[in-house]
Amino acid sequence: MNILATLALTAALTAAQGGEIKLTKAENAIAVTIDGQAFTTYLFGKERAKPVLYPIAGPGGKRMVRDYPFSKESPGEAHDHIHHESLWYSHGDVNGISFWHIGKNRGKIMHRKFLKSGADEIATENEWVSHEGKVQCSDTTRIRFFSLPDGGRGIDYHVTLRATHGEVKFGDTKEGSMGIRTHPALRLQGKVATGKAVNDSGVEGKGVWGKAAKWLYYWGKVDGSTVGVGIFDHPTNPRHPTTWHARDYGLIAANPFGYSYFQGKKRGTGDMIIKDGEEVSFRYAFVFLGGDKASSKVADIYHKWSTAGK
Repeated sequence: MNILATLALTAALTAAQGGEIKLTKAENAIAVTIDGQAFTTYLFGKERAKPVLYPIAGPGGKRMVRDYPFSKESPGEAHDHIHHESLWYSHGDVNGISFWHIGKNRGKIMHRKFLKSGADEIATENEWVSHEGKVQCSDTTRIRFFSLPDGGRGIDYHVTLRATHGEVKFGDTKEGSMGIRTHPALRLQGKVATGKAVNDSGVEGKGVWGKAAKWLYYWGKVDGSTVGVGIFDHPTNPRHPTTWHARDYGLIAANPFGYSYFQGKKRGTGDMIIKDGEEVSFRYAFVFLGGDKASSKVADIYHKWSTAGK
């Protein structure tokens, strides 16, 4: 299925639910609302290590991601992994440089310009720049927002990595790539944790880490309501179904590169080299739903999303 079919599906879902999506641009931020209610904000700019989406409100306005490192005031949060910034795309080994971590000698994903896009979509071009100021590669990213039944909400995330400055290697590491850090109540362990996890094969709990799967769903109680986060890997993605860097402390990341870590294979097995002038595309979706693994209908939603246009 091509990207136009994917976007057509999200448009149809939105129209069916009557959810009016509005994007409002400010300095280094684009706020996204559905029917006048806050959904998320796209944060970018030269002061950031990478573009991110924060905060994210799910069904009933429930907060779906942690506040740290944007705020240190939220109760029950772990002040760890400062690079786990809500929802993002990055990788821990690009030509030997980490864009996953933040700090000295780390790379940055720099916003360069916005592209023409629809009313419910953000389209950007970005450059992956080393700490020495050298561009390693570029990407074109399209992020589309949609609504689902019963207050559910979704994000289509389509990133095309482009070797614009010579051959580029996305290395074999567990530190990547399409990630989200959940609300602490959706964790599987910790004082405030109520979370559970499952993948499409029925593997549950922390056993989902490193497994290949089409989708993952984490759910639990946030402010008394059962809500969950699903991440989908599209069938057209390289190395589908992807392996997952999915932890019991709330990190969920689709990572098709870290084979030596996830599968015990020889180091470097998961390397992906993009030759000079070529590109590779990945398509994911995030859905924020009410209910557990059954009542959320996450499997049905994945099937509709993954088969649209076939």
